[in-house]
Amino acid sequence: MNRTIAAISTPAGTGGIAVIRISGEDAVKIADKVFFGSEKLSECDTHTVHYGFIKNEKGEKIDEVLVTVMRAPRTFTREDVVEISTHGGSAAPRAVLDTLIHAGAYMAEAGEFTKRAFLNGRLDLTQAEAVIDIINAENELAERNALSQLGGALSKEISKVRAELVHLAAQLQVTIDYPDEDLEDITADDVKTTAEHCCNIVDRLLSTADSGKIIRDGIKTAIVGKPNVGKSSLLNSLAREERAIVTDIAGTTRDVIEEYINLNGIPLVLIDTAGIRETDDTVEKIGVERSRNSIQAADLVVVMIDGSSFFDDEDIDVLNATRHKKRIVLINKTDLGQSKYVEAVKARAADSRVIEVSAKTGIGLDELADEIKSIYDLGFLSQTDGAVITNMRHKTALINARDALVRVSEAIGMNMPTDIASIDINYAIDALGEITGETVSDSIVEDIFHQFCVGK
Repeated sequence: MNRTIAAISTPAGTGGIAVIRISGEDAVKIADKVFFGSEKLSECDTHTVHYGFIKNEKGEKIDEVLVTVMRAPRTFTREDVVEISTHGGSAAPRAVLDTLIHAGAYMAEAGEFTKRAFLNGRLDLTQAEAVIDIINAENELAERNALSQLGGALSKEISKVRAELVHLAAQLQVTIDYPDEDLEDITADDVKTTAEHCCNIVDRLLSTADSGKIIRDGIKTAIVGKPNVGKSSLLNSLAREERAIVTDIAGTTRDVIEEYINLNGIPLVLIDTAGIRETDDTVEKIGVERSRNSIQAADLVVVMIDGSSFFDDEDIDVLNATRHKKRIVLINKTDLGQSKYVEAVKARAADSRVIEVSAKTGIGLDELADEIKSIYDLGFLSQTDGAVITNMRHKTALINARDALVRVSEAIGMNMPTDIASIDINYAIDALGEITGETVSDSIVEDIFHQFCVGK
């Protein structure tokens, strides 16, 4: 980490400004070589902004800039940091970066700034991962949860449980190592009580994982029904663009179409499927098979029924095929009049909510959004600032910790020696440490930071 690194931190493309970040012990020295303003940056106070020009080794002006000087340790990386704000586009920031590299900076690797923040103790591993989650967030819930994680919501929960287990392990180890000393005994009941208490906290965190998956990835929602009931019209209406072809010809949609949308704050991955029916058309048969596969893979199924037409065996077949899934049934085309078959559909839909809608005019779509919120308890998620598990790495480590704590309780319940239980207590400590980065392997750290973009 002795190298001073530099990279463009703003996205490529046209924009008002771009930012080049420099970090390392020579950050100010290197910036001073290329910046020409009213005073030397090395003589400036920390956290100050300065106007001037960047010049190359030939003394040619590269760009008019603002330079921010931030001295360690009050910086993102806890190293000296200089940020240069240039004009946007690609030519100016690229030329400034090339000038800095020529002056002695090294090109930063993917995620290297955040990696330095982690290695220098500015962030733990969950907070570092939250940085990339904020960058990748596609909805308000995802951004809010990532910001909460960046603020330490998950770290505090994990550290509290881990500290309790470390204290327990230390007490056990002293008892094992010095059995003849006059020390306060820790009983088997004490071990079991602590293990179960910690296990309950871990279970509570794990209980948020399904909701966390929704926050991060969206609810995978398959729109299904027989041909020409308005599935593609619903997709277009929710996406607010002509994403799928809509005609009066049954069987127009032959393949699966996916679209990520935000429905009243709800992240949805909508899947428009081919109409499900018996057919001799080879291509349509493939589409129908893919529709059935989409039902199995979906988190939520929206079954559409044409309220202006007959409620027939094909509709019933779709309802039967989706009866074991989380499901909402929509009676479409209410703009053409009240359906005669509402009660018949409700009888066949069992416990599923039936909503009358018009994909054409938008009638009933707010009610659809409210029902999805109710099914997934998204109202609660939008109000909580607590830790929510959105990362599969965290979930796996928590499962490993929980399983170890369950084994501790079982061992005590079978009157096994407490030193046997201490093995699983230490295993749980290590598993929790993997989440915050205290016991994680170098290869996992490298893999995490390689998911970042260069400049972050």
